[in-house]
Amino acid sequence: MASDPSPLQDLCVADKNSPVRVNGFPCKDAKDVSVDDFFLAANLDKPMDITKSKAGSNVTLINVMKLAGLNTLGISMARIDYAPKGQNPPHTHPRATEILSVIEGSLYVGFVTSNQANGENKLFTKTLNKGDVFVFPEGLIHFQFNPSYDKPAAAIVALSSQNPGAITIANAVFGSNPPISDDVLAKAFQVDKKAVDWLQAQFWENNHN
Repeated sequence: MASDPSPLQDLCVADKNSPVRVNGFPCKDAKDVSVDDFFLAANLDKPMDITKSKAGSNVTLINVMKLAGLNTLGISMARIDYAPKGQNPPHTHPRATEILSVIEGSLYVGFVTSNQANGENKLFTKTLNKGDVFVFPEGLIHFQFNPSYDKPAAAIVALSSQNPGAITIANAVFGSNPPISDDVLAKAFQVDKKAVDWLQAQFWENNHN
Protein backbone atom coordinates (compact mmCIF):
# COMPACT_ATOMS: atom_id res chain seq x y z
CA MET A 1 0.00 0.00 0.00
CA ALA A 2 1.20 3.53 -0.71
CA SER A 3 -0.04 7.08 -0.28
CA ASP A 4 1.29 10.56 0.36
CA PRO A 5 3.28 10.51 3.60
CA SER A 6 1.60 11.94 6.68
CA PRO A 7 3.30 15.10 7.97
CA LEU A 8 5.44 14.66 11.08
CA GLN A 9 5.64 18.39 11.77
CA ASP A 10 3.47 21.48 11.30
CA LEU A 11 4.93 22.25 7.90
CA CYS A 12 7.51 21.01 5.44
CA VAL A 13 7.81 23.57 2.66
CA ALA A 14 9.39 21.96 -0.40
CA ASP A 15 13.05 22.77 -0.96
CA LYS A 16 13.19 22.27 -4.73
CA ASN A 17 16.87 23.25 -4.89
CA SER A 18 18.06 20.58 -2.49
CA PRO A 19 20.36 17.89 -3.98
CA VAL A 20 18.72 15.34 -1.66
CA ARG A 21 16.35 12.98 -3.45
CA VAL A 22 13.42 11.66 -1.43
CA ASN A 23 9.86 10.50 -2.12
CA GLY A 24 8.46 14.02 -2.44
CA PHE A 25 10.69 16.95 -1.51
CA PRO A 26 12.96 17.62 1.47
CA CYS A 27 11.93 20.41 3.84
CA LYS A 28 13.18 23.95 3.54
CA ASP A 29 14.92 25.16 6.70
CA ALA A 30 12.15 26.50 8.97
CA LYS A 31 13.97 29.83 9.40
CA ASP A 32 13.74 30.38 5.62
CA VAL A 33 10.00 29.72 5.38
CA SER A 34 7.77 32.72 4.62
CA VAL A 35 4.07 33.31 4.15
CA ASP A 36 4.57 33.37 0.37
CA ASP A 37 5.46 29.66 0.48
CA PHE A 38 1.76 29.10 1.18
CA PHE A 39 0.35 31.64 -1.28
CA LEU A 40 -0.11 31.75 -5.06
CA ALA A 41 -1.87 34.42 -7.13
CA ALA A 42 -3.29 31.74 -9.42
CA ASN A 43 -6.15 33.72 -11.03
CA LEU A 44 -8.44 30.71 -10.73
CA ASP A 45 -11.41 33.07 -10.84
CA LYS A 46 -10.67 33.80 -14.50
CA PRO A 47 -11.34 31.61 -17.56
CA MET A 48 -8.17 30.10 -19.00
CA ASP A 49 -7.14 29.80 -22.66
CA ILE A 50 -8.73 26.78 -24.34
CA THR A 51 -7.86 27.65 -27.94
CA LYS A 52 -4.58 25.70 -28.06
CA SER A 53 -6.03 22.34 -27.00
CA LYS A 54 -7.34 19.92 -29.60
CA ALA A 55 -9.46 18.37 -26.85
CA GLY A 56 -11.00 21.76 -26.08
CA SER A 57 -9.97 22.02 -22.44
CA ASN A 58 -7.36 23.61 -20.21
CA VAL A 59 -6.31 22.19 -16.83
CA THR A 60 -4.68 24.74 -14.51
CA LEU A 61 -3.10 22.53 -11.84
CA ILE A 62 -1.90 23.85 -8.48
CA ASN A 63 0.37 21.14 -7.07
CA VAL A 64 3.56 21.12 -5.03
CA MET A 65 5.55 22.23 -8.07
CA LYS A 66 3.54 25.47 -8.09
CA LEU A 67 2.96 25.90 -4.33
CA ALA A 68 5.84 24.67 -2.18
CA GLY A 69 3.78 24.77 1.02
CA LEU A 70 1.75 21.77 -0.20
CA ASN A 71 4.69 19.45 0.45
CA THR A 72 3.63 16.48 2.68
CA LEU A 73 0.06 17.79 2.99
CA GLY A 74 -1.50 15.32 0.53
CA ILE A 75 -3.67 17.76 -1.39
CA SER A 76 -3.73 19.81 -4.60
CA MET A 77 -6.33 21.49 -6.79
CA ALA A 78 -7.09 22.63 -10.31
CA ARG A 79 -9.39 24.72 -12.42
CA ILE A 80 -10.57 23.09 -15.65
CA ASP A 81 -12.05 25.12 -18.51
CA TYR A 82 -13.98 23.47 -21.34
CA ALA A 83 -14.83 24.88 -24.75
CA PRO A 84 -18.27 24.10 -26.20
CA LYS A 85 -18.11 20.36 -27.00
CA GLY A 86 -14.71 20.31 -25.29
CA GLN A 87 -13.53 17.53 -23.03
CA ASN A 88 -10.93 16.47 -20.51
CA PRO A 89 -10.17 13.15 -22.25
CA PRO A 90 -10.18 9.76 -20.49
CA HIS A 91 -7.28 9.74 -18.03
CA THR A 92 -6.24 8.53 -14.59
CA HIS A 93 -4.52 10.03 -11.57
CA PRO A 94 -2.26 7.25 -10.26
CA ARG A 95 -1.85 8.86 -6.85
CA ALA A 96 -5.13 10.67 -6.12
CA THR A 97 -8.87 10.62 -5.73
CA GLU A 98 -10.49 13.64 -7.39
CA ILE A 99 -13.58 15.58 -6.33
CA LEU A 100 -15.06 18.03 -8.85
CA SER A 101 -17.56 20.87 -8.60
CA VAL A 102 -19.05 22.60 -11.64
CA ILE A 103 -18.78 26.40 -11.43
CA GLU A 104 -20.06 27.24 -14.91
CA GLY A 105 -22.21 25.41 -17.47
CA SER A 106 -22.82 21.68 -17.33
CA LEU A 107 -20.67 18.58 -17.75
CA TYR A 108 -21.22 14.96 -18.67
CA VAL A 109 -18.76 13.03 -16.49
CA GLY A 110 -17.94 9.42 -15.76
CA PHE A 111 -15.48 6.80 -14.60
CA VAL A 112 -14.85 3.14 -15.38
CA THR A 113 -14.09 0.47 -12.78
CA SER A 114 -11.01 -1.74 -12.87
CA ASN A 115 -11.31 -5.24 -14.36
CA GLN A 116 -13.99 -7.15 -12.45
CA ALA A 117 -14.17 -10.88 -11.71
CA ASN A 118 -16.83 -11.29 -14.42
CA GLY A 119 -14.58 -9.59 -17.00
CA GLU A 120 -16.58 -6.37 -17.08
CA ASN A 121 -15.54 -2.77 -16.58
CA LYS A 122 -18.58 -0.91 -15.28
CA LEU A 123 -19.20 2.68 -16.42
CA PHE A 124 -20.71 5.24 -14.02
CA THR A 125 -21.89 8.50 -15.63
CA LYS A 126 -23.80 11.61 -14.62
CA THR A 127 -24.74 14.97 -16.12
CA LEU A 128 -23.72 17.73 -13.72
CA ASN A 129 -25.01 21.29 -13.49
CA LYS A 130 -23.57 24.35 -11.80
CA GLY A 131 -22.97 23.65 -8.11
CA ASP A 132 -23.06 19.85 -8.47
CA VAL A 133 -20.24 17.69 -7.08
CA PHE A 134 -18.86 14.37 -8.33
CA VAL A 135 -16.01 12.15 -7.11
CA PHE A 136 -13.62 10.04 -9.21
CA PRO A 137 -11.98 7.20 -7.23
CA GLU A 138 -8.20 7.03 -7.14
CA GLY A 139 -6.52 5.44 -10.16
CA LEU A 140 -9.70 4.84 -12.20
CA ILE A 141 -10.11 6.04 -15.78
CA HIS A 142 -12.43 9.06 -15.88
CA PHE A 143 -13.44 11.96 -18.13
CA GLN A 144 -15.45 15.18 -18.37
CA PHE A 145 -17.28 16.47 -21.45
CA ASN A 146 -19.09 19.75 -22.10
CA PRO A 147 -22.25 18.80 -24.05
CA SER A 148 -23.15 22.38 -24.98
CA TYR A 149 -22.76 23.49 -28.60
CA ASP A 150 -22.36 27.17 -27.71
CA LYS A 151 -21.55 27.64 -24.01
CA PRO A 152 -18.25 27.05 -22.20
CA ALA A 153 -18.05 25.22 -18.89
CA ALA A 154 -15.67 25.27 -15.94
CA ALA A 155 -14.98 23.24 -12.82
CA ILE A 156 -12.84 23.37 -9.69
CA VAL A 157 -11.33 20.09 -8.52
CA ALA A 158 -9.44 18.92 -5.44
CA LEU A 159 -7.06 15.95 -5.49
CA SER A 160 -5.79 13.87 -2.58
CA SER A 161 -2.10 14.20 -3.39
CA GLN A 162 0.43 17.00 -3.51
CA ASN A 163 1.45 15.56 -6.90
CA PRO A 164 -1.44 13.47 -8.26
CA GLY A 165 0.04 12.76 -11.70
CA ALA A 166 -2.06 12.24 -14.82
CA ILE A 167 -2.01 9.58 -17.52
CA THR A 168 -4.08 10.57 -20.56
CA ILE A 169 -4.97 7.17 -21.99
CA ALA A 170 -4.86 7.90 -25.72
CA ASN A 171 -1.70 10.00 -25.45
CA ALA A 172 0.11 7.36 -23.41
CA VAL A 173 -0.92 4.43 -25.60
CA PHE A 174 -0.58 6.00 -29.04
CA GLY A 175 1.90 8.81 -28.37
CA SER A 176 4.56 7.20 -26.17
CA ASN A 177 8.26 7.78 -26.87
CA PRO A 178 9.45 5.44 -28.28
CA PRO A 179 6.18 4.15 -29.75
CA ILE A 180 4.61 0.92 -28.53
CA SER A 181 4.90 -1.73 -31.25
CA ASP A 182 1.95 -1.60 -33.65
CA ASP A 183 1.86 -5.41 -33.46
CA VAL A 184 1.14 -5.13 -29.75
CA LEU A 185 -1.52 -2.45 -30.15
CA ALA A 186 -3.20 -4.10 -33.13
CA LYS A 187 -3.60 -7.29 -31.09
CA ALA A 188 -4.72 -5.42 -27.96
CA PHE A 189 -7.36 -3.33 -29.75
CA GLN A 190 -8.30 -6.03 -32.28
CA VAL A 191 -7.82 -3.70 -35.25
CA ASP A 192 -5.68 -3.62 -38.39
CA LYS A 193 -2.11 -2.36 -37.99
CA LYS A 194 -2.87 0.44 -40.46
CA ALA A 195 -5.42 1.85 -38.01
CA VAL A 196 -2.84 1.75 -35.21
CA ASP A 197 -0.21 3.40 -37.41
CA TRP A 198 -2.65 6.18 -38.29
CA LEU A 199 -3.52 6.79 -34.63
CA GLN A 200 0.12 6.78 -33.60
CA ALA A 201 0.89 9.35 -36.27
CA GLN A 202 -1.82 11.69 -34.92
CA PHE A 203 -0.71 11.45 -31.30
CA TRP A 204 3.00 11.48 -32.07
CA GLU A 205 2.52 14.77 -33.91
CA ASN A 206 0.50 16.20 -30.99
CA ASN A 207 2.89 15.02 -28.25
CA HIS A 208 6.29 15.64 -29.79
CA ASN A 209 6.02 18.83 -31.86
